Amino acid sequence: MKQAPENTGSLSSACGIVSESAYNGMANRRGFDFFMDYIDRVIEQVSKRNPGEKLFLQAVTEVLTTLRPVVEAHPEYETAGLLERITEPERVVEFRVTWVDDAGHVQVNRGYRVQFNGALGPYKGGLRFDASVNLDSLKFLGFEQTFKNSLTTLPIGGGKGGSDFDPHGKSDGEIMRFCQSFMTELQRHIGPSTDVPAGDIGVGGREIGYLFGQYRRIRDSWDNSVLTGKGLSYGGSLMRPEATGYGGLYYAENVFAHQNDTIKGKTFALSGYGNVAWGAAKKIAELGGKAITISGHSGYVLDEEGITTDEKISYLLEMRASRHADVKMYADKFNKPYFPGEKPWGVRADVCIPCAKQNEVGMDEAKKIVENGTKYYFELANMPTSNEALAYMKDNGVIIGPAKAANAGGVAVSALEMSQNWEHLQWTAEEVDEKLKGIMKSIHDSSMQAAQTYGLGYDLIAGANIAGFLKVADAMMAQGLF
Repeated sequence: MKQAPENTGSLSSACGIVSESAYNGMANRRGFDFFMDYIDRVIEQVSKRNPGEKLFLQAVTEVLTTLRPVVEAHPEYETAGLLERITEPERVVEFRVTWVDDAGHVQVNRGYRVQFNGALGPYKGGLRFDASVNLDSLKFLGFEQTFKNSLTTLPIGGGKGGSDFDPHGKSDGEIMRFCQSFMTELQRHIGPSTDVPAGDIGVGGREIGYLFGQYRRIRDSWDNSVLTGKGLSYGGSLMRPEATGYGGLYYAENVFAHQNDTIKGKTFALSGYGNVAWGAAKKIAELGGKAITISGHSGYVLDEEGITTDEKISYLLEMRASRHADVKMYADKFNKPYFPGEKPWGVRADVCIPCAKQNEVGMDEAKKIVENGTKYYFELANMPTSNEALAYMKDNGVIIGPAKAANAGGVAVSALEMSQNWEHLQWTAEEVDEKLKGIMKSIHDSSMQAAQTYGLGYDLIAGANIAGFLKVADAMMAQGLF
């Protein structure tokens, strides 16, 4: 038997004794350079193995570079190849989706499901229907989802899926036929104890209904916990539509409390105008603040009076449900200024909350946010900020609530929906809301404690990465090599 190199740990403490063949295998795989930085080496390997997948590499780099103090304290992770395994999806499913449009023409799209990591429970993560969807975007989302789900402390693994199908401008019939075709293949790979998808961009209550109907039709089984985000009439949870926005503000409340500050009287610049922005604007108004911007693909709207009335907040839902949804509809209805082709990050606000898509905030936007004196920045979209922009804002004193922590409210209530389905019960809105508040406080506190444990102060980015990673790492180490 060979002795593992010094400071790399021993598989005897993790997954068994290091045999000579295993030792040689490690040496070959790692170029026999055990003294090269483990994290940098894994990032390099991920880059080579996934050429052109910039989003996935960005997500991996952002997480792994914050884990150095953890990896240094646990040399057994390197011996067990933990980072190599945690950055590789357990399974990727890619399939053809054929459907017929209203004109009778055959259309073909591509469907995906990335089952990234199931160490903590069944894969859990949304389905995204958007023209931008590809394997790169879904791998980054599945990777992020793994640690986000870990932070909730609920027994769910990480996954993501979707299609390059764009529902905008499509009729209800076209969307139904697409969803039925999509689920005809997807149903082979999901189940209440295997993989439980939910909604995401382009997938709301209507799409979830069509997907569940096709699943039930094929499987001849009432497995309503196989999907979350369902309608209340067939197993959905109260508070699910509001969950991401509400959860983000509950998380923000904990950050404000830590800073001896309050949301009351603060102005908030939001991007997006879908469920997340709607929930955030609604909760901001309830807590005494006011959202002053929303945005879409075409530009942004400035409402200095605030999106605070029931009429305005309800109109966000009406606008999103329109077949020809566009954020300019809000400007036209309420006679507010509209800025075509621009983002809202040049608007002076106390708090900025991106609620739309990845990488909407780069260095140019980050500089504007800092120049405007913004103190707080909460990511309610998935990876909406470039790594460089995050570092710049952090270095300039902006307190950042990272996506995997701040926007975990949606998946948390999805998991609570699964619990209600398993128990054949429906909790009240007050019960769900109270559980959501507790989960978001736990996420904030565990992130803060993890950062402090490793001498990083009040760094909520590193803290969330460390806290989320450690639970997944412990489970993977306990379950052996696979």
